[in-house]
Amino acid sequence: MDAYTYYNPTRLVFGKDQITALKDELGALGKKVLLVYGGGSIKRNGLYDKVMNELKGLGAEVSELSGVEPNPRLSTVKRGIDICKEEGIECLLAVGGGSVIDCTKAIAAGAKYDGDVWDLITLKAQPEEALPFGAILTLAATGSEMNAGSVITNWETQEKYGWGSPLNFPKFSILDPTYTFSVPKDQTIYGIVDMMSHVLEQYFHNAQNTPLQDRFAESILLTVMDAAPKLLEDLENYELRETILYSGTMALNGTLQMGVRGDWGSHNIEHAVSAVYDIPHAGGLAILFPNWMRHNIDTNVERFKQLATRVFDVETEGKSDKQIGLEGIDRLSAFWTSLGAPNTLAHYKIDNSKLDVIAEKAMARGEFGNFSKQNKEDVLTILEMSL
Repeated sequence: MDAYTYYNPTRLVFGKDQITALKDELGALGKKVLLVYGGGSIKRNGLYDKVMNELKGLGAEVSELSGVEPNPRLSTVKRGIDICKEEGIECLLAVGGGSVIDCTKAIAAGAKYDGDVWDLITLKAQPEEALPFGAILTLAATGSEMNAGSVITNWETQEKYGWGSPLNFPKFSILDPTYTFSVPKDQTIYGIVDMMSHVLEQYFHNAQNTPLQDRFAESILLTVMDAAPKLLEDLENYELRETILYSGTMALNGTLQMGVRGDWGSHNIEHAVSAVYDIPHAGGLAILFPNWMRHNIDTNVERFKQLATRVFDVETEGKSDKQIGLEGIDRLSAFWTSLGAPNTLAHYKIDNSKLDVIAEKAMARGEFGNFSKQNKEDVLTILEMSL
């Protein structure tokens, strides 16, 4: 395995009724709070009132930023930064899914940066300080509740980039599976695809001697694949919501990348697609990732064979390693489709008219991919395969 340093300072508070920990956790950060949330589902399901009651008990002075988009936009980040500076905000609380937390990360860093926050997101500058923040998670998907990553979209320029900093870790995250009961079926499906994609991005690496890392990744995939179909038939099943919520966190909290460097090429391509078409991130991944796999199988056929046999139970007799690997890819795509995820870009009415534009955006930072380097020709091929 590769040399590595592991760092994760986020305090994870997991379980039913753990919102009572908010008073102590947030109280240690400050009294002037910016509450960040999305389209209003937390008001419909009663969580907003619970949070406000806890903040009232804390004696907090609360400002609010609502309306964070599923692909959080730079304009929303800037609104949050303005509030922080105008109101003298001391800390932030994100209540929602990964998009809300990603947006909060950018606000927290941007509020302490004198320049344009887009400089931080495009890696032209690095944050030197950030406001502290915590999170209450309502959607199992991105793992943003326990990592330092964030993805922000500049809709005006149609650019979408992932970025991060050690300052981006939440100080704490509260995960109560009951807060995910109201997540609709389609968003539950997208969350499942997203967390599985995060595992797979880290599974495809070029490090040697990684038996434990591989088994960690495979165990998460198998656990999610066992629970997911059952959950979609019983959306308020506590045990299944609990399993999926925990899996989403473990998929991207740094555990799987100890000693390896994952690829992340599929994410880069999807960011370019959704920067142009504003489609659901995981919907794009469900379409693109299997085709990235098919396009890159010859990079390391053995790794694809390992995934196919250990996770998808592909029989090996009479088949070449490549045939085994390709069958595993087909089974992955079929599993996602069986859940209700899309498998072609046509599902979102995307044709070939803007493929070159998407490919150019994907190449904005040059060739990419740690497992297999992708150039513009590779991107166009994968996009064409995905139509």
